[in-house]
Amino acid sequence: MTGRGRNGACARTCRSPSAPELSQAAASAAGAEAGDDLPPGQLRVTVTYLEMRAAPASPPGPPPRPDLLVRRVLRPGVEGYRFLYRSVGEPWLWHERCRLSDTDLAALLDGAGLEILVLTEGGRVAGFAEFDRRPAPDVKLAYFGLLPAYFGHGLGRWLLGHVLARAWASRPRRVLVNTCSFDHPAALPLYRRFGFEVVEEVVRQIRDPRLYGLLPEAAAPHIPLGAQPPGRRRRPALSG
Repeated sequence: MTGRGRNGACARTCRSPSAPELSQAAASAAGAEAGDDLPPGQLRVTVTYLEMRAAPASPPGPPPRPDLLVRRVLRPGVEGYRFLYRSVGEPWLWHERCRLSDTDLAALLDGAGLEILVLTEGGRVAGFAEFDRRPAPDVKLAYFGLLPAYFGHGLGRWLLGHVLARAWASRPRRVLVNTCSFDHPAALPLYRRFGFEVVEEVVRQIRDPRLYGLLPEAAAPHIPLGAQPPGRRRRPALSG
């Protein structure tokens, strides 16, 4: 998790990817996040903030397959960016960027300091990463992940190594990232394996984005839907 609107924007989405199955233990842990004591429409989430103060000792290795390519996308465009964001993040309830109008998202993407890297396999999108260099002298890994179809092949480790090498090329003071209890259970161990250290954990309550039309109700099935607020009808997530 990191940053994850719609002032009318996420109505323009790509097809919704299917969430991968989680282990029973992971699903139970996610279910505990829902919490019977929460107000209607709310979810409880634990956010873990991490930092990395030194570049990895070893450079990233070669791609595990010859048809893998990481390239920087200078101007992905609103539609292209929403495809990346939703395809990677919807299974984990990413929603913050869905709250942005097309105008606001375009301004964000055109702003200085943002860098987007896309992983492709044989020309097909397999994942992406997004840097935010605006909190100088730090670099924030704002988003990182794979499409579900590419889990389980070691691509996440290789992509993260490549991404971190690029982040440290500008010699930042540190690299920052955060993840949360909605994310893939391998996310936090992977970050720590690369040298990130936990600096803070915060428990928050958020509005369930599936109840407000930001995401389909079928998104992130390992996270139980929040109770419907009284007097509010569910707004279906539109697709385009």
